Amino acid sequence: MIMQRFESKLATPVVQTLVVIGIGLIGSSILHAARKRRLAARIVASDQSEAVCRRALEIGFADDVVTDAMIAVRDADLVILCIPVGEYARVGAAIMPHLKPGAILSDVGSVKGCVFTAIDPILREDVHLIPAHPVAGTEYSGPDAGFASLFVNRWCIITPPLSASAAAATLVRTFWEEMGANVEAMSADHHDLVLAITSHVPHLIAYNIVGTAADLEEVTQSEVIKFSAGGFRDFTRIAASDPTMWRDVFLNNKSAVLEMLGRFSEDLTALQRMIRRGDGDGLFNLFTRTRAIRRSIIDLGQETAAPDFGRQRAPEKS
Repeated sequence: MIMQRFESKLATPVVQTLVVIGIGLIGSSILHAARKRRLAARIVASDQSEAVCRRALEIGFADDVVTDAMIAVRDADLVILCIPVGEYARVGAAIMPHLKPGAILSDVGSVKGCVFTAIDPILREDVHLIPAHPVAGTEYSGPDAGFASLFVNRWCIITPPLSASAAAATLVRTFWEEMGANVEAMSADHHDLVLAITSHVPHLIAYNIVGTAADLEEVTQSEVIKFSAGGFRDFTRIAASDPTMWRDVFLNNKSAVLEMLGRFSEDLTALQRMIRRGDGDGLFNLFTRTRAIRRSIIDLGQETAAPDFGRQRAPEKS
């Protein structure tokens, strides 16, 4: 993959005041990118952890850093929730009375249907809800994990409701485009179905395989860990992702995940049958088809074909 170089052509900021609630990998990356691209005249970061806020002040990617989200959102034009989706209802209820008329509330969650379930009952008529999901990330978390180029040439999916303000939806689209992302809009239900197979089920499989390997450690006398430079290494990378975030993803996208798991189980049974029957042609055809899919992902610029055996490359930090 050739990573495109992205330079903002903005003459003025997208918003006057940007507020990011939750300073983990995605939140800190948004803050880095917004600062670097000058997407907001004023940038405010908020996290309930005092230690995280202190570190954010040291890093310096925001003009103000506060632990109280209710204080943070005052005068905000765009508020982005970068917290586990299970916290949306609580945090949304806390900040809603303090949002100014015309403010836009967005997010970065990997599940979109639950955004409306959590926020719609408390949403004010003069506040715009435009959910978004940047399909980007690493297995790292915390304020030090973020970097400005995380979203460059990655997809960001927005799921505005049918009743959404066109101007608000356009602003959120522009914000992500100016961070280098490719933006596409779709319904929340369709998003959750697509992400169930492209992200959620793969993570679930990774967690399961690593858990199975852990159970085998006594039997194999640590040889699973010792010889993990093969496919198992890649599963452990995925399984190192934030446990709170992924717990909430599976609890809030049950239907789509269970549907995709059912299809996966059927395909796995067919694969078992091929192996049992010695169906070499069937295995070869399957592996050829899946190899082509991998190559298409590389061709689209969503992965690199370069060797990365140790995954030692450091991300750009600003």
